[in-house]
Amino acid sequence: MSGTSDSGLFEAARPRLLGLAYRMLGSMADAEDAVQDTFVKWQSVEKASIVNADAFLTAVCTNRCLDLLKSAHRKRVDYVGPWIPEPLHIEAEATPEGDLDRAQSLTTAFLLLLERLSPKERAAYLLREVFAKPYEEVAAALGISETACRQLVSRAGKHIQDPASRFVPSPDHQQRMLGAFMTALESGSTEQLSGLLAESVQFRSDGGGKATALGRVLEGRDGVAKYVARIMSRLWGGGPVEPCNINGLKGFLLLEDSRVVTALTLGYDGDGRIDRIFIIRNPDKLKRITSPLRHDPASGALWQ
Repeated sequence: MSGTSDSGLFEAARPRLLGLAYRMLGSMADAEDAVQDTFVKWQSVEKASIVNADAFLTAVCTNRCLDLLKSAHRKRVDYVGPWIPEPLHIEAEATPEGDLDRAQSLTTAFLLLLERLSPKERAAYLLREVFAKPYEEVAAALGISETACRQLVSRAGKHIQDPASRFVPSPDHQQRMLGAFMTALESGSTEQLSGLLAESVQFRSDGGGKATALGRVLEGRDGVAKYVARIMSRLWGGGPVEPCNINGLKGFLLLEDSRVVTALTLGYDGDGRIDRIFIIRNPDKLKRITSPLRHDPASGALWQ
């Protein structure tokens, strides 16, 4: 292969590798590092020895992510308060019905479900169920037998059985619920908020010790409604608010002095009620939120 074709092969794979790495790591900076390390490896390898370039790049990127997850786990032990994956501003596009499963794999709620899995379970599940890789290729990437690979994927699927966390209502429904939520938030009405929330709703805010945020996860309709109405409505402060498509769902950005200080996105149960409220205030996680990305649900790829 010529140098140009070598580069072309990698660049064609880059968006898909970035989509895989972000889902694995929950951080775009770490995902970009993993993809760049994959590129370095690709440059140094003898191309004639590679039978399937796509499978090779996937395996290298996956294993680099597994290495990075080890250090990420150590960091999260000391993380202040609840942790939420870095929010991404995804360009809003119509998603074909057949691609909904993969589109849902980018939501904040689903990424948090992946945190329940061991690193290898996460990798096996994503490669097989989101990126549709054959078991043989997934097993080779992880250096395990095909039988062990099937067991990993099956076990992972059982651990994250939560259909609500993969439910994406229509854009119109999202807009109505988000508008009603913001109206209730601004009015401070507990009753209004309660009518929008599922009984099992969770409120999670991530300040990382660098911005004001609740240090624990709140659960239950009554507790969440009271907190949002009495505390969060005051903290919201009435600053400028901009709509934003966050990880495939409609949300809002709160600005102060033209700087994004808060990203808010919601999750929904199967009945369309709000069952997750995510507030990201850690400034390190908001640096890229104004730069939109494109997402291809069919391939899981992300384009910067």
